Amino acid sequence: MKNTNVIVSIICILVGLGAGFFGGIQYRNYQLNQARANFGGGNGNFQRFTGTGRGGGARGGAVQGSILSMDASSITVKLADGSSKIVVLSGSTTYSNTASATQADLKTGSNVAVFGTPNSDGSVTATNVQLNPMMFRPQGSPSTTP
Repeated sequence: MKNTNVIVSIICILVGLGAGFFGGIQYRNYQLNQARANFGGGNGNFQRFTGTGRGGGARGGAVQGSILSMDASSITVKLADGSSKIVVLSGSTTYSNTASATQADLKTGSNVAVFGTPNSDGSVTATNVQLNPMMFRPQGSPSTTP
């Protein structure tokens, strides 16, 4: 009887571990699918996402580069290919850094990643502006900016 209880306990533990493992894999796949949806697809073509490819960015709403100029309602971002993109800022645009940020934190020359909605004139209305995004930081080097 004692051996049966031990065997049943071991089986229950193994089943629990298997279910946890399976659940973890499903959660990871869900997170990856969400990231792919947010960044314009899962083909690994980062160039499409940044707006430097022929398609003008994933769904046209993502911009990555450095701020060339700015005013109260827009910023002009220099893209990696040397072209530029106007980004319209609105009252609902959110700003983020390694900590929370505001529009006042935007400075000419700052590196940004912008996510938003493309406009018919080629500009983008920003939903979110990320200052000093991770994609600009060299691999293996921690950021020294807060």
